[in-house]
Amino acid sequence: MAKANRVCLRVWGDYACFTRPEMKVERVSYPICTPSAGRGVLEAVFWEPQMCYVIDSIAVIKKGRWLSIRRNEVSAVVSANEAKSWMHGKTPVKYIEAGARAADAAQRNMLALADVEYLITAEIHLTKRAARSRDNESKFFDEIRARAARGKCYHRPALGCREFAVDFDWVENPQAIKLTEWGLGEKGDDLGLMLYDVFDPALRAEATVNNPHVKPAAVFFHAFVKNGVLDCHPDRVQLIRPKTKETI
Repeated sequence: MAKANRVCLRVWGDYACFTRPEMKVERVSYPICTPSAGRGVLEAVFWEPQMCYVIDSIAVIKKGRWLSIRRNEVSAVVSANEAKSWMHGKTPVKYIEAGARAADAAQRNMLALADVEYLITAEIHLTKRAARSRDNESKFFDEIRARAARGKCYHRPALGCREFAVDFDWVENPQAIKLTEWGLGEKGDDLGLMLYDVFDPALRAEATVNNPHVKPAAVFFHAFVKNGVLDCHPDRVQLIRPKTKETI
């Protein structure tokens, strides 16, 4: 693969939670960063509608430890129409109360990860919105490398939940970084069924000028960690669509 098609970021944070979708109320994290969360980190640093990221692998530098947290979440939301009504004085302002025992608050338990560090490797693919005369993979590669090396981002990337902010750095030679001793042996560590992405990666490159929006369609895969690396490239793993039970 050409170098201009592959990017690698080292990311680390104090906390992370990659929520398992089968947990309806209480948040329970996967034991490793999911491809969906890795894509979110990369898109926070740089993204254009003419390109998309395909996660190649997630390598684990620090596996982290489990951490149980109880926190107050809110069950109410403020709509744009309500906010406009308050601004014009048509209705009195109604605050959302998030404190303990508040009417809008709900206590939830979270099983998260603490002190984690990963290497996220991804490929840059062009979408159908790209203009072949001026858009190419090398152009976008140079852009994300320059931004990541300077610590620039469109918004602060996070590890799963927005409040779990993450630091990041550009990596030129990922082979030189020592990984955790996780999943040693021929078979590695079987993590079972894992969320690959909330958007089907086969459809992201199909975005066009007339149809720029890709509808959410959750895709799963069977995850294995071998020698500290989660292989998750769509060409090497079997992606599963729950609704149709088909694979691509």
